[in-house]
Amino acid sequence: MRIDKFLKVSRILKRRTVAQEACSAGKVMVNGRQAKPPHEIKEGDVVEILYNTGTLKFRVLAVKEVVKKDDAQNLYEIIA
Repeated sequence: MRIDKFLKVSRILKRRTVAQEACSAGKVMVNGRQAKPPHEIKEGDVVEILYNTGTLKFRVLAVKEVVKKDDAQNLYEIIA
């Protein structure tokens, strides 16, 4: 699955266009490397998103095309 779609499906970012913009601006890292929107994500990848106020780092636990809102948080685990 593409990183921009994963960020939207997991509800880390609200819209896919916002995820695409973040990736294009170099604010999304996968396993320590900058990720462009078409970057393929898989289970076990470590993703880091750089915000103006800090960073969010998480590990991908599952990759699913469609997820209910309540189950979205089961797709990843936040790393301190």
